[in-house]
Amino acid sequence: MRFLALIILIISIPVFIILALAIYFTSGSNIIFKQKRVGIHKSEFIIYKFRTMKQNKIKPLGRLIRKLGIDELPQLWNIFKGNMAFVGPRPLTQEDIDRLGWNNTSYSKRWSVKPGITGKAQLISICDASLSIQNDMWYVENQSFWVDLNILSKSILVPITGKRTA
Repeated sequence: MRFLALIILIISIPVFIILALAIYFTSGSNIIFKQKRVGIHKSEFIIYKFRTMKQNKIKPLGRLIRKLGIDELPQLWNIFKGNMAFVGPRPLTQEDIDRLGWNNTSYSKRWSVKPGITGKAQLISICDASLSIQNDMWYVENQSFWVDLNILSKSILVPITGKRTA
């Protein structure tokens, strides 16, 4: 998985350069957004994304970058470092975990796999905590190459067809 992430990173260098320049010229410096997230076994790591917001507002370019899902490209570095996988539960901040009440032992299974750039819960068109945890737990219990491939293929379609269709 790390080797594949490295290959995709290398191939994506032109996209990184174009996005970095576009973000810099429309929003100023700080091209990469960094934030502490909670990963496997509740270990903290720094996640990387292309910056899409300035002063807590999504910029027009940021809206496009998010819609296409390319704000997540820097997370390939997280995969290469071993903090993340291509598919898995969304990596959350500790504040999100506290707010959702996912700290107790009944949720411990969720933290037994690496978080992913995409996952089953991210394919749902409704933003709902109970649906998210159900899908995260389903993924943990059913994780396989074929499940990952299915989720990845649907995730690639989301920017083109939308979540409802994918």
